[in-house]
Amino acid sequence: MSRVSPLPEITPDIVLRAYSIGLFPMGEKADDDRLYWVEPEERGVFPLDELKISRSLAKTVRADVFDVSVDDDFDAVIDGCASAGSTRETTWINAPIRRLYRDLFDAGFVHTVECRRGGVLVGGLYGLSLGAAFFGESMFHIERDASKVALVHLAARLRAGGYRLLDTQFVTPHLATLGAIAVPRTAYRSMLQAAVEARGDFFAWPRHARAAGKDVLASFALQRDTAR
Repeated sequence: MSRVSPLPEITPDIVLRAYSIGLFPMGEKADDDRLYWVEPEERGVFPLDELKISRSLAKTVRADVFDVSVDDDFDAVIDGCASAGSTRETTWINAPIRRLYRDLFDAGFVHTVECRRGGVLVGGLYGLSLGAAFFGESMFHIERDASKVALVHLAARLRAGGYRLLDTQFVTPHLATLGAIAVPRTAYRSMLQAAVEARGDFFAWPRHARAAGKDVLASFALQRDTAR
């Protein structure tokens, strides 16, 4: 993994430019205000037509166990990603990350997916959209499968909107079980260029339209049947 020295100031415009060429910012820990540019030698990617949905996960999605929304509460989602459901002792989500991604959320580049049960936020994710590429930043869960359900809803929305790339930065054992693969840097750059030069529509499914779990799963089945 390549990492360059921290810079004194990074603006939202610089972040967007960095993503377009394969870099993303990270902090060391919550109480350290420095940011570093990161470019992994192998990049984690979810092939949008090969997301692995187990029978138990499909059952949870279909049953609409969680009330799923988008762009409803950025601050609560990033708080959750920085703490709840994490096995890390520290978080890389520091004050500059919160500020930058809040500004990018307000500008329409960052999106969230929330999962609630009984009105309580129990899981979700956030990431950045650029062209037809979506860069997943972080996810969390308090209740079992809540973050997985958020991911399934996200992937269905991206496919409906013509996205070409769902980036997950790194491949962890957990993400691999859901279909994430590692792509060498050179190949990733080619995928990235094609994706950011295309146009994706995050709101092909309207923001305030609650997608039913059965319809989310049907969109996966339809694409797989069409590809045969």
